[in-house]
Amino acid sequence: MGRSQETFSKKEKEKKRLKKRQDKEAKKEDRKANSNKGQGLDDMLAYVDDNGNITSTPPDPTKKKKEIKQEDIQIGVSKQEEPDPADLIRKGTVTFFNTSKGYGFIRDHDTQESIFVHQNGLTCPIKENDKVTFEVEKGQKGLNAVNVKAA
Repeated sequence: MGRSQETFSKKEKEKKRLKKRQDKEAKKEDRKANSNKGQGLDDMLAYVDDNGNITSTPPDPTKKKKEIKQEDIQIGVSKQEEPDPADLIRKGTVTFFNTSKGYGFIRDHDTQESIFVHQNGLTCPIKENDKVTFEVEKGQKGLNAVNVKAA
């Protein structure tokens, strides 16, 4: 007569599988018994009050209503007046200028920012450490100094 094909480890594995299946069924029954299905949406909502606390009561919308006059509402951007041409002229010092390449930088006295200058924006020749007056325009990579004159 032959030996049984079931070994001890096979029996143990089968017991574990059966136990796992029973646990799964028990959890499923427990979920069905304690399910929240059928509750209304109002029971599941939570609200935040003025102090940041979570409550079950909705806030009162009439409590903090502000009255705004229709005349106070502005739509669009208010028109800005043109800047005075005298304000556009700035003063600075040439910190670097390469005459062979034709560009350099000017340090603005007011803002202390470094502004690019090209030889096309010069009205007279300049060199490093010269005091200059200039105007600024927006270029592709930032501010450019134009109409640069030695002061």
